[in-house]
Amino acid sequence: MIDFKDIKTFSARDRVNLVTVDSLAEPGADPVQDWDDPDFCLLTERIRAAKDNGRPIILSMGAHVIKCGMSRYIIELMKRGYITHVASNGAGSIHDFELCYLGGTSEDVPTAIEDGSFGMWEETGRWMNEAISAGAKNGWGYGEALARFIHAEPDRFPHKDVCVLYQAWLSGIPATYHIAIGTDIIHQHPTADFAAIGKTSGVDFVRICDSVAKMDGGVYMNFGSGVIGPEVFLKALSVSRNLGFPTKDITTANFDLRDLGDYRKDIGGGDPDYYYRPRKNIVNRPTSSGGRGWHFVRDHRISIPSLYKKLVNA
Repeated sequence: MIDFKDIKTFSARDRVNLVTVDSLAEPGADPVQDWDDPDFCLLTERIRAAKDNGRPIILSMGAHVIKCGMSRYIIELMKRGYITHVASNGAGSIHDFELCYLGGTSEDVPTAIEDGSFGMWEETGRWMNEAISAGAKNGWGYGEALARFIHAEPDRFPHKDVCVLYQAWLSGIPATYHIAIGTDIIHQHPTADFAAIGKTSGVDFVRICDSVAKMDGGVYMNFGSGVIGPEVFLKALSVSRNLGFPTKDITTANFDLRDLGDYRKDIGGGDPDYYYRPRKNIVNRPTSSGGRGWHFVRDHRISIPSLYKKLVNA
């Protein structure tokens, strides 16, 4: 059996980053492309209604939302009450964490995979695994554990202002991370504690179930998460309904680059789109007995600033 203790790590400070804090978009300063899709306008109306009525507005995202430079937009929407819960996968937490301490993230994978240096970053792996282990001992969730670690070590993290998970924690907003073991670079690190990773992510699953259980009249949006986000949402919805919580009047929206055509049409297993999880698990199945679901085809660099503009300007 191989031993992870023999894995060689390298300092991330010597790495070339494809995304930096200087490349992050700035709400209110950068131009926003007009997007007047009537369904998108209806969605923003439902988000405003959910905010006015104190209902959950959950934003689920893949890691590319961070890599596309949308951190400041997500933070501003949280501060203004248009996001009450943020959920992501492990990669989302890693890019967010790296921007916070390093000011950059997203290595050049095609070259790094050739010599086995891909993902072997000492600071990222050691610090995140240290935070997660402490979280498991204290009963914290994965996102909360990372935020508390950042808070306790302020000198290590000069870019806390653009860290989604940290700003969520400061604002009392759940930031939950739903982990598949073996998918993230910190799982390659010699200090990885898989029991702690599972325990803290399990706490976060309970937290998102709690938010979804209150979602009658609320909104769930998924930006670019093709598997983890849709699967977690469907299970959280099932838990909520099993426990008797009213979750019929819900609004869901999926944002991605994939054009599904008539995404409400019944299709069988012979169609590749049948296996695209957001179509079934976010747009159609959760709203089969009430509510409304949409699929929007837009780059995150258009959809998220457009969402911000319509909500804030209104």
